[in-house]
Amino acid sequence: MTRVALTRRWPRACEAQARQLYELAASVDDQAMSPGQLATLAAGCDVFCPTVTDLIDRSVLANAQCKLIANYGAGVGHIDLDAARELGIVVTNTPDVLTDATADLALMLILMACRRASEGERELREGRWAGWRPTHLMGQHVTGQTLGIVGYGRIGAAVAQRARQGFGMSVLANSRTGRSDDNASVASLSDVLQRSDIISIHCPGGAVNRHLIGRKELASMKQGAVLVNTARGEVVDEAALVDALASGHLAAVGLDVYENEPTLHPGLLSQPGAVLLPHLGSATRQTRRAMGMRVLANIAEFLAGKTPADRVV
Repeated sequence: MTRVALTRRWPRACEAQARQLYELAASVDDQAMSPGQLATLAAGCDVFCPTVTDLIDRSVLANAQCKLIANYGAGVGHIDLDAARELGIVVTNTPDVLTDATADLALMLILMACRRASEGERELREGRWAGWRPTHLMGQHVTGQTLGIVGYGRIGAAVAQRARQGFGMSVLANSRTGRSDDNASVASLSDVLQRSDIISIHCPGGAVNRHLIGRKELASMKQGAVLVNTARGEVVDEAALVDALASGHLAAVGLDVYENEPTLHPGLLSQPGAVLLPHLGSATRQTRRAMGMRVLANIAEFLAGKTPADRVV
């Protein structure tokens, strides 16, 4: 039977179907694997199924026997695509199925950050709330504000649609491809940063976009702007972000991803204006199941000698 290796546990229905079809090796303790463990797994399987928590670099693939890397997730910045190409390994991902869940979460972070929801909840849970008063935890409006989107792919476009139709926001979008639609106006990155009240990041990660939003870019944003990142942690210089929050230049941030997951910059934890989530962008039962089924569909197409629908390399 075809040997399929999972680096983390999948939703039960997805694992059950995989076991019916293939010889399955799945993570037992559901902990992130070391590079050596990943290399051993890749060397002992026909199909390798990593997640965003796994750095699949050239050293991991050096002795790989797998002919397919079927990634559980849309982003592939954690995979050395050049090495895979050189070694003749096909790489697939799972686009589309996580678009709505991630877009919903981005809007939630925008609302929480602008309206200081996390601060309010902490105050209640810690027994510090003294009752309503006119100047208590005043945030900022979302309705009618200008939203800047960095990376106008599927998720960015879904966020723009929600923002424009649900909150009457004006949307500026920056995309490497120049893509736009009726929900957004195309703008340069500098224009997006300078003109937006709220900025939401949806571009790919990896080396090409590492610290795309750095100290200079943060300084160019409006005083009191809000930054939300549900894309990849490395896109934002986390140390510079902490400084921008501490100085009061940024009013708040909403983060679902981090530079060194699962480790957070300690400065983020001390900033009351930081809304912090543990990478929940696609974490709905429906979406995580759909992601697993999409991986299995890619595997089936590959083994049938077809080009998988979600081929990246």
